Amino acid sequence: MSWKNQSGGPWGGGGPRGPWGNGPQSPGPNSPDLEDLIRRGQDKLRGVMPGGFGSAKGVIAIVAVAVVVWLLSGFYRVQPDEQGVVLRFGKFVGTSNPGLNYHLPYPIETVLTPQVTRVNRIDIGTRSGDDPRRGAAVRNVAEESQMLTGDENIVDVDFAVFWMVKPAAPGSTEDVGAANYLFNVQNPEGTIKAVAESAMREVIGRTNIQPILTGARQNIENAVHELMQRTLDSYQSGILVTQVQLQKVDPPQQVIDAFRDVQAARADAERLQNEAQAYANRVVPEARGEAARITQGAEGYKERAIIEARGQAARFLSVLGEYQKAPDVTRQRLYLETMERVFAGMDKVVIDPAASGQSGVVPYLPLGALEPRPTTPAAQGAAR
Repeated sequence: MSWKNQSGGPWGGGGPRGPWGNGPQSPGPNSPDLEDLIRRGQDKLRGVMPGGFGSAKGVIAIVAVAVVVWLLSGFYRVQPDEQGVVLRFGKFVGTSNPGLNYHLPYPIETVLTPQVTRVNRIDIGTRSGDDPRRGAAVRNVAEESQMLTGDENIVDVDFAVFWMVKPAAPGSTEDVGAANYLFNVQNPEGTIKAVAESAMREVIGRTNIQPILTGARQNIENAVHELMQRTLDSYQSGILVTQVQLQKVDPPQQVIDAFRDVQAARADAERLQNEAQAYANRVVPEARGEAARITQGAEGYKERAIIEARGQAARFLSVLGEYQKAPDVTRQRLYLETMERVFAGMDKVVIDPAASGQSGVVPYLPLGALEPRPTTPAAQGAAR
């Protein structure tokens, strides 16, 4: 027996009630009927597309709208720090520059946009962590930092590697850094870390510890940089290493005091050697100059003595020739010249034994006493 709930059913009543009364009532206005909404939408579409959905025009219109929407989905934007890598059915076909670009819609072509201008950093030998009491904390990783040198010493090396996606080669569709970075390397950071640690161990392994601790930091950084880039290029990784920077190079913590003592002793030895070399550089030229002066003085004395001896010999030979011509006259002249030299600077008294009177003293006029004598300050003071 059919009945309608609007009349109350077998339990009577004038409203929508069940066997236990009115039942729960929803507050507020009644929700619209779904069938009514669908019916209204169909009426509006019939007004737009005469003939309804089943007609040819309606199907064509729906297909045209779907095609337009599908074609418009091919527009995409590449940010300034990104590069678009276009794939056609999964195969790399080209790149796109930053800005608004277009590719064939999915599933024909897809685009990946890796960041190619950002410089990334990887620390090897240390780890950064957050300490709730001290803030940022750095933890040393000994299995990464401890390395064996060429002279069989252990050194603790912490360094950082800065890298970015390698720029694409101009006009090349094969050597594209972004594509190689996406498809040839599964874990870029892990690969870079492994290559960096291997390159650093190789360079440290062929270098003695003393240059490592003192002045070979720049050479080590350049060698590791070149070795890393060569290795990554052989993998076609699309990664460009921009810098390798040594953070800390020390002996192990257990022997660092002894190494510092040895380093201080070597510094003192080098300082003393430099001071000795400076003293030698100052004394040796002075000694050489003094030796040159003495040598030149001896050479001058030698030349002067030889010339004087030759002059004396020539004079003697000339006198000898004159003596051989007139012995008496030459003998008398030599005697007079000798007496002149002997008595030139002394007071003289002439005594003639044959003279009569005045005890044989011959008076003479001392012409030298009449000449004015040079006055000196000492003589003037004595006169006063």
